[in-house]
Amino acid sequence: MASSSPAATTGREFLDAAPYPVVVLGPDGALLHSSPSARRLLADPAGEGVPPWLRRAHLDLAADGARPGPVRHAHPVAGPVEAHPAPRSDGSTVWWLVTPEGCPGLLPRAAADGACDWELLTRLSGLLLSSLNVDRILETVARQAALHLADAAVVVAPGGRALRLVTCLRGGDPAHVQVRADPAEVPGLAEALQGFPPVPSRWIDPDAVPHWLRPAGFGRVGSVLVTPLPGHGVPAGALVLLRAAGRGPFATEEEAFARLFATRAGAAVSAAVMYSEQAAVTDLLMRELLPPRLEHLDGVDYAGGYRASVDRDRIGGDFYDVHPAAEPGGETLALLGDVSGKGLEAAVMTGKVRNTLHALLPLADDHGRVLSLLNRALLTSHHTRFVSLVLASVRREDDRVRVRLSAAGHPAPLVLRADGRVTDSTTLGTIVGVLPEATTRTDTVLLEPGEACVLYSDGITEAMGGPTGREQFGEHRLRQALAQCAGLPAEAIVERVQMLAAQWLRGGRHDDMAVMVIAAPPHGHLPVVAERRGDTT
Repeated sequence: MASSSPAATTGREFLDAAPYPVVVLGPDGALLHSSPSARRLLADPAGEGVPPWLRRAHLDLAADGARPGPVRHAHPVAGPVEAHPAPRSDGSTVWWLVTPEGCPGLLPRAAADGACDWELLTRLSGLLLSSLNVDRILETVARQAALHLADAAVVVAPGGRALRLVTCLRGGDPAHVQVRADPAEVPGLAEALQGFPPVPSRWIDPDAVPHWLRPAGFGRVGSVLVTPLPGHGVPAGALVLLRAAGRGPFATEEEAFARLFATRAGAAVSAAVMYSEQAAVTDLLMRELLPPRLEHLDGVDYAGGYRASVDRDRIGGDFYDVHPAAEPGGETLALLGDVSGKGLEAAVMTGKVRNTLHALLPLADDHGRVLSLLNRALLTSHHTRFVSLVLASVRREDDRVRVRLSAAGHPAPLVLRADGRVTDSTTLGTIVGVLPEATTRTDTVLLEPGEACVLYSDGITEAMGGPTGREQFGEHRLRQALAQCAGLPAEAIVERVQMLAAQWLRGGRHDDMAVMVIAAPPHGHLPVVAERRGDTT
């Protein structure tokens, strides 16, 4: 044990008063001191032993000489324990022991004003979990902390060069502030932002609180409490509680309750931050997977529509795309395809197929070669998914539109004539990504003004519903629907098909559904030689 000199005695008293259990180990791993709360936590009343896991972590730290970090251990009695090392100049190390419920033996007791009531803590926890919006959670933390724990509260969020603060006076509204300041100006704040245990409020001089930490309208500070907001693996920030002069310092039970509140607040903030980051990444990646918005290009009308198999999803296995001609007067390449499966995995594969086809654009004049190269790329990848698709090379010729169509394991496009007749394209081919070679037979279709070529996925014709809920929409109903669309713009045809398919489903389960229309503008329509691309809404 440590020496009994006055200095050593003072050090032991200092550590025994700490808000968390403390164990001090010498350079060789010998136990120099353990606080009463540490002895209770480790079930070592006499304070004579060092847990093997803690000694091992201590010796590893001394051998590596690396920057100290927390050590996690599943204690058979206390449950999960985090040991935070703080090396000292004499070679010894102070280990702070933290459990999910704070410090054993210092849990809050119910006070007359209910400030340390477990029912209150449960209610506050429910408020913290009511949103995944980061700003709203930070405001809730500041407002509830100021209302129940202090006269004012400041939430300090970790960030870059500027500190992000959310301040709130009791009974007031939270305010967002950004300041360029050093958190080390506030005792314990820099450590709290790094996840270290809090220091007792009586160790902090209230007169040392800088002006940037005091909310607007707050007078002289009488007492300060700084506690970390533990997150999921990384600190979620820090909570600073301010009590006005004349009200007295924070009691031990109040500090313990504040730490429990901060633990729950940190978990809520961390969850909101993780959700926000994941949502931002998902949105960024999804932009590249969404089908483009189609309009007019080189005197030809294009329109497309897509519906994922799960209504809450925005992407899936069906896709369509339009690539403008590289030179004036050249062919525009339009395509519609269907990757096997559905959901996110199919959407990722869809993105890879679209990127591969984009890279093969210089060879777009030869549909067979494009499909053969795509087939080879899928066969040599680690994916087991395959794809069916239709390639359409489109060129405006005077007032007509010439469309070269090549299907690969996909339903042949339908051609809507000006008089309402619906005819079939004769293109036919094998699926891509299964057989050693992909073959196709190309068909050429001439569209007169007002006529359209309709590309669709089998999710349209195989949509189950109707009066019994077990009947497919079928190609014959699709033909009937198209016959009623003679002379309509491309956008109207797409909307009509999607509406009828949705009515047929009646909310039932369905596969991904995609439809694209290539139309020759009617007489008198002024072609727009341009394309506007953007995300579908």
